[in-house]
Amino acid sequence: MKLISQLSKETGIPIGTIRFYEKSGLISGQTKKEVTTNNYVYYDEETVEKLRFIQMSKAVGFTLAEIKEVIDAWYKKQLTKKAKIDVLNKKLLQIEEKMKELRAVKKQIAICKHNIEHEMEP
Repeated sequence: MKLISQLSKETGIPIGTIRFYEKSGLISGQTKKEVTTNNYVYYDEETVEKLRFIQMSKAVGFTLAEIKEVIDAWYKKQLTKKAKIDVLNKKLLQIEEKMKELRAVKKQIAICKHNIEHEMEP
């Protein structure tokens, strides 16, 4: 069990962001019932896994709403193997589409750059 500062240090995620994820329902911690003198919240290894999943998912373009949907189903064992693969395949298609769009924008920028480099000075 880890305190939020330890969780932050281990994952590299700022404490404020971890608290935001908790308020958003992406993760949760627990207090120790036997300790009544403080309001410390403790996090388990599953929380570390979820935070790493959130980081990875954000890096490839998942929204927090999409991440919450997957985390809720994944960790509550509500998604079948096929459903998990379907979610990931859908995201892979979205990423591929985004890459096509970015390649088209890159091509247009290269054309503009070429035109500027080769235009005649007045």
